[in-house]
Amino acid sequence: MDASLEKKIADPTLAEMGKNLKEAMKMLEDSQRRTEEENGKKLLSGDIPGPLQGSGQDMVSILQLVQNLMHGDEDEQPQSTRIQNIGEQGHISLLGHSLGAYISTLDKEKLRKLTTRILSDTTLWLCRIFRYENGCAYFHEEEREGLAKICRLAIHSRYEDFVVDGFNVLYNRKPVLYLSAAARPGLGQYLCNQLGLPFPCLCRVPCNTVFGSQHQMDVAFLEKLIKDDIERGKLPLLLVANAGTAAVGHTDKIGRLKELCEQYGIWLHVEGVNLATLALGYVSSSVLAATKCDSMTLTPGPWLGLPAVPAVTLYKHDDPALTLVSGLTSNKPADKLRALPLWLSLQYLGLDGIVERIKHACQLSQRLQESLKKVNHIKILVEDELSSPVVVFRFFQELPGSDPGLNAIPAPSAAASAVGRERHSCDALNRWLGEQLKQLVPMSGLTVMDLEVEGTCVRFSPLMTAAVLGTRGEDVDQLVACVQSKLPVLTCTLQLREEFKQEVEATAGLLYVDDPNWPGIGVVRYEHANDDKSSLKLDPEGEKIHAGLLKKLNELESDLTFKMGPEYKSMKSCIYIGMASDDIDISELVETIAVTAVEIEEDSRLLENMTEVVRKGIQEAQVQLQKANEERLLGERASTGLPTLGTYPTPPHLLPTGSLESTEHTYVYKVQGSGVTPRQTPTGTRTKQRLPGQKPFKRSLRGSDAISETSSVSHIEDLEKVEQSLGGQEASEANSHERHPEAPAPPEAEPPGALQDGAQGLQDDRPQVEEPESLR
Repeated sequence: MDASLEKKIADPTLAEMGKNLKEAMKMLEDSQRRTEEENGKKLLSGDIPGPLQGSGQDMVSILQLVQNLMHGDEDEQPQSTRIQNIGEQGHISLLGHSLGAYISTLDKEKLRKLTTRILSDTTLWLCRIFRYENGCAYFHEEEREGLAKICRLAIHSRYEDFVVDGFNVLYNRKPVLYLSAAARPGLGQYLCNQLGLPFPCLCRVPCNTVFGSQHQMDVAFLEKLIKDDIERGKLPLLLVANAGTAAVGHTDKIGRLKELCEQYGIWLHVEGVNLATLALGYVSSSVLAATKCDSMTLTPGPWLGLPAVPAVTLYKHDDPALTLVSGLTSNKPADKLRALPLWLSLQYLGLDGIVERIKHACQLSQRLQESLKKVNHIKILVEDELSSPVVVFRFFQELPGSDPGLNAIPAPSAAASAVGRERHSCDALNRWLGEQLKQLVPMSGLTVMDLEVEGTCVRFSPLMTAAVLGTRGEDVDQLVACVQSKLPVLTCTLQLREEFKQEVEATAGLLYVDDPNWPGIGVVRYEHANDDKSSLKLDPEGEKIHAGLLKKLNELESDLTFKMGPEYKSMKSCIYIGMASDDIDISELVETIAVTAVEIEEDSRLLENMTEVVRKGIQEAQVQLQKANEERLLGERASTGLPTLGTYPTPPHLLPTGSLESTEHTYVYKVQGSGVTPRQTPTGTRTKQRLPGQKPFKRSLRGSDAISETSSVSHIEDLEKVEQSLGGQEASEANSHERHPEAPAPPEAEPPGALQDGAQGLQDDRPQVEEPESLR
């Protein structure tokens, strides 16, 4: 009898009777129940998964299963790093979820008092920390959910009959939601889907293009849009401003936007990472104006390094009935318990800990910004806002004479194509730079993003990553050092791309492939004899040639990386050449690619022709052998007196057992192995003048022949020294022979040193041939 039943039945006699009855019924039905249970298990064992079979699993086994699912087959370094850096404050926030489930089991009165205390404390603390006086708080898991509830509150506030008439009220006077063009992608579509509004209710406000930042909302144009909507019978409802755009971190002119919203009765909502700086002692005026807005959304989880804590939307409204119908407040205790993890974490960190984490992230961004200003070829996008905790930078380089050349082109299309080509090249290099920095400095938390105007950039937002990853000032210094170490490769590759294109286009048999997403020197394709240039279908012969070319190029052991092109979307194979240092000889590189590809094609055709000749010879030899065997059998039959009629079949045991086998495999092996040496790949005059130990395609001085001249002069001097030493040795031997007449005279033109024995052996083996007079 369980404990709950004993508590409910206070009479001991009735309890004892019930207990005895239960035992008696168990004894009577024990055997039958056991049989039924066993049969039931047998029937269900084939349908129930393994862990549920039997009598259940213990806690250790269940946790072991969870651990295997989290870390079993995947080696995720960033994930393991995040788990290690959660820290004790992270454990506090995770504990809040378990405590919330436990607290929900309390009786209603205790649960109501506890949840009210937790909600009121957390709301008060957040409003005081982020300078939002007399505000209410809504805690939500989805970051955009708070804005959707704010939109519902604005609709209920501006449309008095919305609760009764619903969509008819909106249809008669359509609401308008104003979003910045720099807002995070998908925000407008999310709001329309949550509110059931058509997409024309969204109004995209452009950013400044002539004056000011390209990521700040154009206030004058916004006012014009509002007036136009009012004249058309629409209702301007809500404006979403940014205190730190999602991409770059710019802050809108919130003070002017607030004045405009008050003039036309529009609800102003502010969001962005820069709202975290409201907790600091010094706050910029543009961000400080956000404290006067109608609502704002905060994300303290990433700012403070707290996992699994909710986002918070602070708002000001006096009508509790409208906030209740909008979903911002709830009478359910479970909804109020969402604040419990944040309530525990804020107490653990304290005000000093909260401010210190936000201040540390801002100092990291300022440190990186000041360091990158001293680095050449690095452009910082957020230079006008020193207080912004987001740093966005990009590699750029103006090629020598690029601007005058572009201005001299009369056709606008040609200039646009040249600018677009340079833009794509820089985007590919910046994408490569960002990926390299992410691997070299994983603690920095960098992200690579594509902007509409600037192109591909690298973003450093420590407020969103530093607390979780544990980023320090040393990591920022290491990041700057890595940027400086990659700049020579970036600048050189960007300069060599155009030279590589010109060399390839001027070389017969090679085709330059323009791939804007490839960060290396360029892409080239060899056009063989049977190549259908007008078709993009698969080319087996071309793939075979390019595979052999790739193998040959990688065997040269140069500093360049070579890769095979994509084999999808019906694209033909290409050779992708990676990043380059400053001493790459493009002419030698292109020449080597062209000559090597021609050699591979010729060897392939020679091999195919030889294989065909050998195959035909084998077939003809087999026919001749069969005829000879038949003639021999006919002769043997005639000598033994056997019938020689052609109708008699030849017995199987009298047929010859020998046969000719194909030598194709042997020939291929000989050509590829050491039996038959294939032709050496000619690499031009520059390769022949390579210094000892110098890698292929390398030269120390770009645009000059200083290396080849120096190497040739030094080589001539070495030859002169050898000749002088040989001449001195011959003179000493002649003088020695004059002093000692009995000594034999040395032979003429005898090889010096260790070559004497080998030369003498060759002279003994070969026949003696008299030297012609012309050569004497």
